Amino acid sequence: MAKGSGRRVVVKVGTGVLTSAIGRIDTSKMGAICAQIARARDAGAEIALVSSGAVGLGMGRLGLKARPKQICALQKCAAVGQSVLIQTWGELFGPYGLSVAQLLLTRDDFDARPRARALRELVEELLRCGIIPVINENDSLSAAELNMKFGDNDILSALVATLIRATDLVILSTAKGLLNMRGGGEMVKCVDRVTPEIRAMASGTSSATAVGGMITKIKAAEIATGEGCDVYIADGLQPDSLSRILAGENPGTRLAAYRSCANSKKRWLAHFGRSIGKIFVDEGAAAAVRSRGGSLLSAGVRGVSGKFQSGALVEVVDLSHGDVVARGLVRMDSEALRGILDSGKSGTAGSKIVVHRDNLALV
Repeated sequence: MAKGSGRRVVVKVGTGVLTSAIGRIDTSKMGAICAQIARARDAGAEIALVSSGAVGLGMGRLGLKARPKQICALQKCAAVGQSVLIQTWGELFGPYGLSVAQLLLTRDDFDARPRARALRELVEELLRCGIIPVINENDSLSAAELNMKFGDNDILSALVATLIRATDLVILSTAKGLLNMRGGGEMVKCVDRVTPEIRAMASGTSSATAVGGMITKIKAAEIATGEGCDVYIADGLQPDSLSRILAGENPGTRLAAYRSCANSKKRWLAHFGRSIGKIFVDEGAAAAVRSRGGSLLSAGVRGVSGKFQSGALVEVVDLSHGDVVARGLVRMDSEALRGILDSGKSGTAGSKIVVHRDNLALV
């Protein structure tokens, strides 16, 4: 476990790992995870835990057999189940002398920059004091508003890993790793970069209590690996998966970090703020932003979507491929930018800076 020293690890545990049936918590599985985390802490690693399970446990307490579709019913399940979940984690970490701290989050906690900063500082203080942050989406509140949701705890875990500059994100689930279902079903051991081919290997989930499946795990990996964090997808039902990963083994699938971690401002721009408009650019402008780290100039702008003021957070979209290249703070409002486009002067020698490179972050 020597390789754990100096590492900051976010461990995400899925509902299927924590339960033996709908609403039935499996303390032996949870206890095995606690033991591994305790050993990692003893070896010098800092561990934050993202734990699913609240809705599933609430379903069990309320006698439900399938995940509710009504928002109010989901909120009720989450509110009932969360107390059971955090109490169980606290009891199981107790014998190792470890305390837990419950953090229930919504998108607003990341999207508002002062709140994101406060959240980062809180998690870092908990880690410094040897306390295990147990993080979950606040489903009892965020279920009511789509724009407050992460969509899945896989995505939440990637955002937490990005926010606190984790070295590793370990996603423990009932899946052993990424399987190549378009081939012979063999395990994909290492991924250097998430590509359309890798995304095509992913599939959803048919679990009555879970959401997402491999699709959201790959999306989470795209976020984290772009910010200097290695991602592991492994079988959480095995009692030693986390320990093996921290010892340098790869029992599942490893998705390697392909870019170093940006500064806090760039990380917030790329992942946390809520964008309110889109700027469509040609291939040349996309390449200048993506490869050369340049500012976005009006010469490369081909379209605008949405209504925004100067200083708003917008997405920069490659018109030829349809993918988001970057996000940044625009220097002019949408009407002024549309005026430049309508005048046909966007490509003249007097091309203006639309988003300065200091306020522009790749995604």
